[in-house]
Amino acid sequence: MSRIDFTALKALDRQDPLAPVRQQFVIPEDTIYLDGNSLGLLTHATQQRLAEVTSQQWGQDVISSWNQHNWVHLPATVGDKIGQLIGAEAGQVICCDSISVNLFKALSAAFSLLDARGEPRTERHQVLSTADNFPTDLYMVQGLQQLVGSQQCELVLADEAELLSDLSQHITKQTAVVLLTEVNFRSGRRLPMADIIAHAHAMGALVIVDLAHSAGAVPVELDSWRADFAVGCTYKYLNGGPGAPAFVYVAKRHLADITQPLSGWFGHSQPFAFDAKFSAAAGIEKMLSGTPSIIAMSAVDAALEVFESVDMNQLRTKSVQLSEVFLELLEQAELAEQFDCISPAESAQRGSQLSFAHPQAYAICQALIERNVIADFRAPNYLRIGFTPLYTSFEELGKAVQQLQDIMQTQAYLDPRFQARQAVT
Repeated sequence: MSRIDFTALKALDRQDPLAPVRQQFVIPEDTIYLDGNSLGLLTHATQQRLAEVTSQQWGQDVISSWNQHNWVHLPATVGDKIGQLIGAEAGQVICCDSISVNLFKALSAAFSLLDARGEPRTERHQVLSTADNFPTDLYMVQGLQQLVGSQQCELVLADEAELLSDLSQHITKQTAVVLLTEVNFRSGRRLPMADIIAHAHAMGALVIVDLAHSAGAVPVELDSWRADFAVGCTYKYLNGGPGAPAFVYVAKRHLADITQPLSGWFGHSQPFAFDAKFSAAAGIEKMLSGTPSIIAMSAVDAALEVFESVDMNQLRTKSVQLSEVFLELLEQAELAEQFDCISPAESAQRGSQLSFAHPQAYAICQALIERNVIADFRAPNYLRIGFTPLYTSFEELGKAVQQLQDIMQTQAYLDPRFQARQAVT
């Protein structure tokens, strides 16, 4: 068995400027957590905030907390904090609902904007996405298509590699919206969104960016990219907790002209006037629908505190370094030939994860989990290794590869208990 140089890995940890941030997280005992691209770890600040919200704000101050503790403005407050991490000036991001719901609103808003411009829907009605986009994005377009008819909204899918090789072939005068996830959830490929947005705009199309695997993991510059809309979740790299509320971005240049159909009372210009007729809020609040989940949103608000002292470019530097070290460790452990890395070879073209194809990927993942190395699996046969620079250490990577090395040499993954698929894979 090839030996791993832990002395070198510990030296990298000592030199890591982000190492102190790890102390702000609740790290499960004796666990190496490489799944922050699915669910981020809990922060101590979130633990304390939830205790305070439940015991004092809800427990003692009860309904007065809507004003006293600013519950009513929490979606915008949290939205602006997220905006700082994704290159959005204040007033363009709101925290609410889920990615799926926000995507439906953003799609509808995009079409409303084209309608306001006088674009004939019969000519410009297609939503271009990739066949390997996250399924919920495709499902939401399919749902809108079913609702309004394919002549008003038609989903068109392209192969991701083919799209990147020739944008002009896929983005046409019939394209109304280009819907893309910046970092592919399976492969970790990072798309050149600035170039794609520029090309789409030149063709008269709007762009919705899904930042599910970007926000909090890589530098994002929505304003400078001239993005039109964006959606994202807070439970991955933003560490907001399972099922935490998502966010939606609308460029300020569009806010006055868009409408969205889920016109709930919190999206009203005067929610507490209780008018029978809907009148949309003037700003990003028009993307709200129902009453926000205060406890869940408070968790996100507290979790975002860890980013206050973090430079996103510094975070990106460590992310790349972690992935490169992991690949080197696979070589050292003589494992590289056993796993087909489907992530791009160039680090600039990757998000903060590596994905490997293997016929026994699911079983290998389960074997790792039993040894307290938490990675994850994505169908059909991909083992994903997520790197969260705020709490992933270099020494942990060595220990993880050491366990993987033993699993592969002993073929422990062939044990029947690792073959049975669980409800959540």
